[in-house]
Amino acid sequence: MTAWMVRTGHGPSHPNSGRRRRTDVPRVPGVLAGTVALLTLACGVGVAHATDDVAPGGHGAHGAPAVGIPAQQPSGGEKPGGGGDPSRSDDAATAGGSSWMRAAGVFSPPGSFVPSDALTYDTRLVPAGARIEVTQFTDPSGTLVGARLRGLVPGRAYGMHVHTSPCGADPAAAGPHYQHRPAATADPVNEVWLDFRTDEDGDGRAEALHGWDFREGGARSVIIHDRQGGAGERAACFTVPFGPAGKV
Repeated sequence: MTAWMVRTGHGPSHPNSGRRRRTDVPRVPGVLAGTVALLTLACGVGVAHATDDVAPGGHGAHGAPAVGIPAQQPSGGEKPGGGGDPSRSDDAATAGGSSWMRAAGVFSPPGSFVPSDALTYDTRLVPAGARIEVTQFTDPSGTLVGARLRGLVPGRAYGMHVHTSPCGADPAAAGPHYQHRPAATADPVNEVWLDFRTDEDGDGRAEALHGWDFREGGARSVIIHDRQGGAGERAACFTVPFGPAGKV
């Protein structure tokens, strides 16, 4: 089993996470070729390819991740959070054994007059009005999860992981980290870690590539933490309809 994680920042591991494992990011022609074919067929959009000018830590020459997240305009599709979030937009496409999903939202505190599937529990770290976009591409070779964020604190490191349950007013509602195989420790190979560092505008992005697929209904959100590594205080949460190939 092989997993790669592309991040825009580095931070200390959680004491329970064991030794951090990171590898240089190779080309992944199976996933990227499938992404291009699927998006061209179903969505009419493209995806950036990995390039050879990758700096240590998996960044391109201009600080962008080596693997691109496809961009698409909101479609106003189904809102899987179930809360009638007017700020949310989702898109999905399936072709053959491959699937692509995109979910985007705007953060607001729990109990706001306008409901949101993107909740900020600490507006000092994730201000109300900050934006998030999460994508998932899955084909027989593995799963690529990407995240892009805008409007956070400039020049700050954040942790982010995929969690098992939808967001709620209580930060604990999202449950623990999603794990490919049950384990007692936090591990970026067995989990989806999306740690990132914002730029001078407060924007950030991260990607994680794994050679396995999500279980149906097993992964339902991403949590933004106040620090990088295996754990941290929960600063914000976004409900995301992750799923296995052919069912996102």
